Amino acid sequence: MGTKNQELHIAFFPFMAQGHIIPFMDLAKLFVSRGLKATIITTSPDAPSIQTKLQNYSSSQIQIFTIKVPTADVGLPENCQSLHCATTPEMHLQFLTATGLLGPQIQQFFQRKKPNCLVADMFFPWATDLGSEFGIPVLLFQGIGYFPLCAILCVHLYKPHLYVSSDSDPFVIPNLPGAIELTRKKLPDFVTNGEENVFTKLLGEGVKAQKQSYGVLVNSFYELEAAYADHYRNDLGIRAWHVGPLYLANERLVEENKSSIEEQHECIKWLDLKKPSSVIYVCFGSLATFVDAQLLEIAEGLEASEQNFIWVVKKQVGEDGWLPEGFEKRVEGRGLVVRGWAPQVKILSHAAVGGFVTHCGWNSTLEAVAAGVPMVTWPIFAEQFYNEKLITQVLGIGVCVGAKEWMRVVRESVRRDEIEKAVRRAMVGEEAEEIRTRARVYGELARRAVEVMGSSSEDLDALIHELLSYDIAQEL
Repeated sequence: MGTKNQELHIAFFPFMAQGHIIPFMDLAKLFVSRGLKATIITTSPDAPSIQTKLQNYSSSQIQIFTIKVPTADVGLPENCQSLHCATTPEMHLQFLTATGLLGPQIQQFFQRKKPNCLVADMFFPWATDLGSEFGIPVLLFQGIGYFPLCAILCVHLYKPHLYVSSDSDPFVIPNLPGAIELTRKKLPDFVTNGEENVFTKLLGEGVKAQKQSYGVLVNSFYELEAAYADHYRNDLGIRAWHVGPLYLANERLVEENKSSIEEQHECIKWLDLKKPSSVIYVCFGSLATFVDAQLLEIAEGLEASEQNFIWVVKKQVGEDGWLPEGFEKRVEGRGLVVRGWAPQVKILSHAAVGGFVTHCGWNSTLEAVAAGVPMVTWPIFAEQFYNEKLITQVLGIGVCVGAKEWMRVVRESVRRDEIEKAVRRAMVGEEAEEIRTRARVYGELARRAVEVMGSSSEDLDALIHELLSYDIAQEL
């Protein structure tokens, strides 16, 4: 079986954004650890950083195949080869349109490399039709969990938001376990405004592709959301395998997270001086944009909370007009503002960290779960309001900060007193201890899931066995 595994070649096709590329790389490493060969399809600008992160793998194990997004065809600069280069909602639409034109290049890849299977990003639902054309099974990789997958599908199918009288009236999502309530304000604007655009087309095609593909890979583990894993597969009728948390599943990746570069980062040294569970970590990912007035509210709320904190912001040195006068001096020793990048996995796994103010992106959510760290939830866009419901209502490992509306740029919507209250709830008192206890249990379950005979490890082995059987059947 091991020799036969080495003959299987799996291609991985991530969307051009770091939040998508990183779990895809983890996924490729995971398949290679089972003796398979892999190729990552990416753009030229992203190839060097991917190659650097794959330096422990030979080209016979993981190759890189470069493509070029035809951005000029939709009016974007030719060098705009990543979603991060698209800085406005209009440019996001253009970029998505451009990625929908990649079919001919993927056809060329199929002809040249002849993979046994393609793992395509959920943003490329059209890849399932291309796979059928070439007789190649296509797995869709969902960068989110079973709970948001079920919620998105049920909202799309039943449209409960059309049957309430106002944007703030609550509705229960039909055919979803747990009596989950939302409002129209917390749904994506492309779902509620009724306009046909690239996003709505992508959503419709994605729903269809989940059933038409060979199956779906989910970056989650069964013990985290068992009821929704069962609902997705048994009731909604979609074949799926859980393979996460991916960043935990590969021992080499875990070792990379302990690199000397990260250990030298200022925030790790700063954390080493703090008591266990005494610091709250604040970070909203790489895509969220906040107006200065909202950043000011965050600063005032953190200061008023009287808790130790690390706050990661995208603002650079010299752009600090949004900070209250004398803020960093007043919180010196208690608070640390990090401008730019910070080693999030390393921070969350540090004993001094006792809470995480997060935008509820799925990667960040899983990293907090695996670290056993409670969350203060501040969803912004994408599927993040669904993730908040999982964290706070289903799992009971977080508290809401009070965000009420899906938005592309975060306006002044959450007040400093709400931020202060939520941080204190997560960090101090009996409720905080109960939440922390539950969070630690899920952290232990996450680690067990990726170990030998764990739920995610077993699901991956079952998938590889099935792909091997499929390949043998094709040869007969």
